[in-house]
Amino acid sequence: MELTIFTDGASRNNPGEAGAGIFILRDGEPLERIARYLGTTTNNIAEYTAAIIGLEQAVKLGASSVRLNADSELLVKQINGQYRVKNEGLKPLHAKVKELIAKIDNVKVQYIPREKNKEADALANKAIDEKL
Repeated sequence: MELTIFTDGASRNNPGEAGAGIFILRDGEPLERIARYLGTTTNNIAEYTAAIIGLEQAVKLGASSVRLNADSELLVKQINGQYRVKNEGLKPLHAKVKELIAKIDNVKVQYIPREKNKEADALANKAIDEKL
């Protein structure tokens, strides 16, 4: 099964109230929308948390192929090994992402511009607004 996952983390102020938004498509059709309130944290931790939630769902659903799209250049470049993870708070989250990726046959992580990530962004903001 092939999934396309759009993830976004939002933090009002930084750190501030935060949310994660995850929009999952199976074969191009909407499968799941997840909005999760994260309490007070940084934007980067929110971005990683959203990616972890999306990948956990992919593992749970038994996906063999995943395309993970995120509008956080830092997240994408760290996962793809182009940037080192220097922030101590992000190291365990990065390790968790790598652990989840290892459970899926084929994973492609790519940066997309914010305009192409509207659904996940809306879910992340909804999570903050409604404390979901």
